[in-house]
Amino acid sequence: MRFSLIYEAQVEDASPAGERAMFADILEQSLLAEELGFDVVWAVEHTALTHYAHMSAPETFLAYLAGRTTRIGLGHGVVCLPPQMNHPVKVAERIATLDVLSGGRVHFGMGKGATQQEAGTFGYELEALPPMIAESMHLIPRLFVEDEVEHHGEFIDLPSRPVYPKPLQDPHPPLYQACTGTESLLDAAARGIGALVLGFGGPGEVAAKNKAYRRAFAERRPEDQVGFAPNEHLAALCPAVVLDDGVEARRIGLRGQRFFLEAIAHWASDGATPLPDPSSWQEGTAVTADGTEVVATRIGGELVTIDFSDPGQSLLNPNHAYGTVDDCLGYVEQLFEAGADEILFLNQMGTVPQWAMLETIRNIGEHVIPRFR
Repeated sequence: MRFSLIYEAQVEDASPAGERAMFADILEQSLLAEELGFDVVWAVEHTALTHYAHMSAPETFLAYLAGRTTRIGLGHGVVCLPPQMNHPVKVAERIATLDVLSGGRVHFGMGKGATQQEAGTFGYELEALPPMIAESMHLIPRLFVEDEVEHHGEFIDLPSRPVYPKPLQDPHPPLYQACTGTESLLDAAARGIGALVLGFGGPGEVAAKNKAYRRAFAERRPEDQVGFAPNEHLAALCPAVVLDDGVEARRIGLRGQRFFLEAIAHWASDGATPLPDPSSWQEGTAVTADGTEVVATRIGGELVTIDFSDPGQSLLNPNHAYGTVDDCLGYVEQLFEAGADEILFLNQMGTVPQWAMLETIRNIGEHVIPRFR
């Protein structure tokens, strides 16, 4: 199993100063992750999504990280492929260059973006993107491998051209697709590429998606293969705040999860729901009549009191790996049993403080990863 970090580059303070601090924090976390044996740092790509994701140029972030590290993998999770946003020739050139300079450490994920806010920035309607993305997905691996490529498709027209450099990994870096629903998951399997399962659903949902993915991967048709090296791989999101103080970890984790969900809900609803305002949130801990300490918070406008001693409680699966090292070990074990090949730890959620993220990475690196290795 691989153990990785994934970054949206979320910010509570969206000012230039807040962004500078956030990127400095992410770099510090990533360097610690390399030191502690994590396998990959994944960076998303989003445009114009205030608070939710300020990782708009992952190729620049990952190139900088490559120069500061020697071992850890560099994951595009994912490059958005609308042609006017990222033309396939430029994508191939950037990915190959990073692969060469990093010594073959690139993992290349592909997708379309999450919202109309992003698609509209480049003149597209979100629902019109899937066939464009499919065309780019099939074209880019050819640019990695073939000496000259000529392509005349529905959305991309390319006269015969050589594209340089070629990637270091042979025949190219491993390929993945962002999968937020069953349809995209089955697409990834049919294309013979890895699935980055991004969602808060928890082990039960991961198990169902794993079953569907493995079956579709086994039944895929050779003519649908994307790229020249099939990659059967399912990576599962694992929101995590892992501290010595388990109740505090759960409070911080739920607060970060709320920020994440409210921020994306704002953009997914075209602004119909407000951006998160953490200063207005009422939350904390309480003690029940029997002495059990619980966390109380509001998610989606509803006050929720979560007793973490009761495994039956769930709302958008709020448990996750929020808690102590033992809590994290138990949750990761569930994801492993559900079929995950890689754990994508998500702790950089807007309101999570840097000290908690660093402690989380250290606890995972020193206590969780060694138990599974």
